[in-house]
Amino acid sequence: MERYDTLYALYEAFDVDTLRAYQDFVDLFPPVDSRVALEYWEEASDELAERTDRVADAYGETYAALAAHATREQAFTALDLYSKHDRPVNVLVLDVDETLRSAGGTDNEIPRETLHLLTVFHENDVPIVVCTGQTLENVKGFLIQGLGNELVHSGDVSVVYEAGTGVFTPGHGPDTKRLLYEELDDDVRDVFDYVRGRVLPDAPEDVRRGCHLQGNEFNVTLKPNYETGSEDAVAVIDHATVYLTELLADAIPAASTDDVRAYFGARDPEIAAVLDARDARPPADHDVDSAAEAVLDRVQLAYYEGDAAEVTANELDKVAGVTAALDVLGVADPFALVMGDSKSDLRVMEWAEDNDAGIAAAPDHASERVREHAESTDGLVYDRGAAGDVLRTVYALNRLADGS
Repeated sequence: MERYDTLYALYEAFDVDTLRAYQDFVDLFPPVDSRVALEYWEEASDELAERTDRVADAYGETYAALAAHATREQAFTALDLYSKHDRPVNVLVLDVDETLRSAGGTDNEIPRETLHLLTVFHENDVPIVVCTGQTLENVKGFLIQGLGNELVHSGDVSVVYEAGTGVFTPGHGPDTKRLLYEELDDDVRDVFDYVRGRVLPDAPEDVRRGCHLQGNEFNVTLKPNYETGSEDAVAVIDHATVYLTELLADAIPAASTDDVRAYFGARDPEIAAVLDARDARPPADHDVDSAAEAVLDRVQLAYYEGDAAEVTANELDKVAGVTAALDVLGVADPFALVMGDSKSDLRVMEWAEDNDAGIAAAPDHASERVREHAESTDGLVYDRGAAGDVLRTVYALNRLADGS
């Protein structure tokens, strides 16, 4: 209990809120061409140093750094995590959309605080794996803009893109770009080639006009031409999901449309509800052809209400991408912070739990199963757009581990 007592005393004895405000100002103050502003920043920096030194004199450098970066609640949560797991986080595995940034909470931009905290972890030799369903070019663009070209190309940052079809880790020679989809056999790749080639030309008019094909290297993803989550987006993605079942049936020689719909309807309640709503679900007693099922077992139809309808390969999920990224980065014994909001992120969280390889965190608006997983494991559920709160908690965890 000694560490808990020390934290109680620290947060009672010092005005840590003001200390943290000075730290945030010094860290996040935007660069300006103003001598007056620079002098103001220098004064704040001096005051921060004096306050930090006073805490360090009383409790040591570890607790001084912790107080300057974490709230009382975050510090105690960090100590709980350290008491439970007895090790620091040595890699970050981070989803982007609705995790690091949120259309509803951060104007779809990664907050400056979050970007700064990522640089702090980088400076403390914690590799970063960005794990997303987006295309590589999109991810590279906003990472370089937010974190800088030098950090992204440092050799300690990896991008798992298109939910696991490829891994991009600059600075690793022949392993810089690993196209995991090239390892699939022809039976699966032929399905994707067919679906990709027909998905828009053969689409019903409302899907063709209301959707666009995301520029993926391998996955086939239909996105709405309407605001995500709007009534129009929900309607067109629902229709697109039903349409993709028809394309998959055409792409798999042994499959009928009823086979495909029965298969995915039995495995995903959301897809089942979409099929039911459009009177497209086959009878409950429909038997899926065994040859068709063998191929369908390797293909995933994913539905994201009002956001996307997607065909992916079961062998290429975020877990496959993350493990490949960890291999390239040389993280042999990972203990990751896994942050995400969707079903694809849940698989990584479950992999981390099953292998004692990390902890999970989710925004409070994440899908129900993801949120429940985060709550039931370590309770790391944060407000929309507030990913920085979890990063601060894990920063505190690592400082406690370093100071032990």
